[in-house]
Amino acid sequence: FGSSQNRHPYIPFLPSECSALLAESFRQTVQYMWESCELVQLHPEPMQLSLSKMEASSSTALYPQRRCKNIYLVRHAQGIHNVEGDKDHSAYKSPALVDAHITPLGWSQVDCLRDHVTKCGLAKKIELVVVSPLMRTLQTAVGVFGSGNCTDGESAPPLMVKGAEHSGRQAISSLDCAPFLAVEACRERLGVHPCDKRSSITRYRTLFPAIDFSLIENDEDVLWEPDVREAIDVVAARGMKFLDWLWTREENEIAIVTHSSFLDFTLNMYSKECHPTIAEDMRKRFANCELRSMVLVDRSNLGSDTPTCDFPGKIPAGLDLPSDVAD
Repeated sequence: FGSSQNRHPYIPFLPSECSALLAESFRQTVQYMWESCELVQLHPEPMQLSLSKMEASSSTALYPQRRCKNIYLVRHAQGIHNVEGDKDHSAYKSPALVDAHITPLGWSQVDCLRDHVTKCGLAKKIELVVVSPLMRTLQTAVGVFGSGNCTDGESAPPLMVKGAEHSGRQAISSLDCAPFLAVEACRERLGVHPCDKRSSITRYRTLFPAIDFSLIENDEDVLWEPDVREAIDVVAARGMKFLDWLWTREENEIAIVTHSSFLDFTLNMYSKECHPTIAEDMRKRFANCELRSMVLVDRSNLGSDTPTCDFPGKIPAGLDLPSDVAD
């Protein structure tokens, strides 16, 4: 997934929705701007404001839209390991929880998030779904962003077969939805916990026929080690490299279905470049099946530079002078 030199070609994440604190900050800024303005003339003439007393501010920034992508980060729904781990943290080391699947409550969470992305229009905007190749993320991804239950006579392979891994669900259709791509780089923190060890790709392909597993080199899980827990800084670096790679994709609206520790450690690294209020918001732990919208920004010219809505102007070519000179 490429390399990350020093740090970093991106301002990778900007939350797309304001928190209450941000709203208050905005209110205070507007109040300051109002109090800094000089009232020149009132009724009956139109009110005019002098901006002479307003100072330039660096609290906002402009960036070409073509150098940005919208990404939608999703933590998987509740898994059986979450239930057992909440009771006793040592349960995460239980071999019985290997490649943990989601619970009935987890499927209810999937249904709720699916309703949300459908009603808000996000489901139609997504161009690609990138998913960690573990059972709980695969189930969450197809349940949220898939096309619902397969219908009789459907010829396309399903995203998930009927009853896959204790799901109790009908087969999920791959028609009229974005492609799904499994990527190892956005897996959960590796090692020690069997719940974070994946099954074979051969098995996944039988359960999730329409998901693309072509980027995964090894059928068996060679990354997970029973006695070595991946270091936090290594997880964060992996996450940053993953986002470097994500920028090289041609899609601009991308959903990523992944895991809590992967998100925590990666976002914590990027939050260091943010205002403290934004950083605090970014560092909040993801709940099961939570979705957060972010903006991925290319500061290094790493990706393609093909504008989608920009227009070059001056067609046909002609005199281009400031208005006062032209007059």
